[in-house]
Amino acid sequence: MSEATDLELLNREVHDKSRFVEGLFEEIGKVIIGQSNFIEKLLMGLLTGGHVLVEGIPGLAKTLTIKTLSDVIHAAFSRIQFTPDLLPADLIGTEIYNHNDGSFSVKKGPVFANIVLADEINRAPAKVQSALLEAMQERQVTIGAESIGLPEIFLVLATQNPIEQEGTYPLPEAQVDRFMFKLKVSYPSRAEEKEIISRSISPEEKRVERILTPEDIINAKKVVERVYVDDKIKEYIINIVSATRSPEEYGLKSLNDFIEYGSSPRASIFLVKAAMARAFLKHRGFVIPEDIKDIALDILRHRIILSYEAEAEEVTAEEIIGKIFESVEVP
Repeated sequence: MSEATDLELLNREVHDKSRFVEGLFEEIGKVIIGQSNFIEKLLMGLLTGGHVLVEGIPGLAKTLTIKTLSDVIHAAFSRIQFTPDLLPADLIGTEIYNHNDGSFSVKKGPVFANIVLADEINRAPAKVQSALLEAMQERQVTIGAESIGLPEIFLVLATQNPIEQEGTYPLPEAQVDRFMFKLKVSYPSRAEEKEIISRSISPEEKRVERILTPEDIINAKKVVERVYVDDKIKEYIINIVSATRSPEEYGLKSLNDFIEYGSSPRASIFLVKAAMARAFLKHRGFVIPEDIKDIALDILRHRIILSYEAEAEEVTAEEIIGKIFESVEVP
């Protein structure tokens, strides 16, 4: 069987297995106005096992969006409000002593869910942040002497408030790097806000139907893992990531003074995985450069450490990424 035939068969399978996408967006749209980019990136996270860090002011429906998504896929959802007095045990669970027989039993914490909302993660001290980030990385937690695996479908959405810094513990760059995406949720458009107002004063309560199960997502993940990535696309990704480390090699010598550290290899891995998931969501069995361009900003913005010169001249990571895409040749 030829490579062209294999790709055609894969395209058909992807088209068949991704039919749920439009229905899922339609169902979420019954409750959520706009936020299509946010929802799409959450789905990519679910399909690849990548977690999402969200930066946005309160009141932009971040909690409602992820709760609605969990309802639509019939998934276990938990919300953890991070506070300065939170303990790791409040997150992962603890051992309970049984007075009757002198034994210990494990009481699981809220992290044992399919979708976990870590609200205002930067309000909790480092030990609690590390406990969550370890669970994200290892897909398991240790309670007492017992290591317990987390669900196969496991997505962490962590939020942080960009305007309130008092009483917060900013996440170190090495920990932020564990998140696949860092999203910036913006205000709705005028038309969207008008619709939000109309729905908020309507007596009719919008409810979503459960159209998927976690098993459906697991099956979709298996198809995503087989999406075709050409060597030219891999080279394109490597060139983009390399340009954040050695911009002068790509005709961007002016960026040298603005970048303290470039992106780690984790950026390359996440770019490939997220691009494969985006191709699936677009009913394609192969990745195209447009997939990379769509996801790159949200994957790279928290992986470029800016220098003091960049901060002094108010140069942002987004501007640097834009210049890199202008200079790196598209396959």
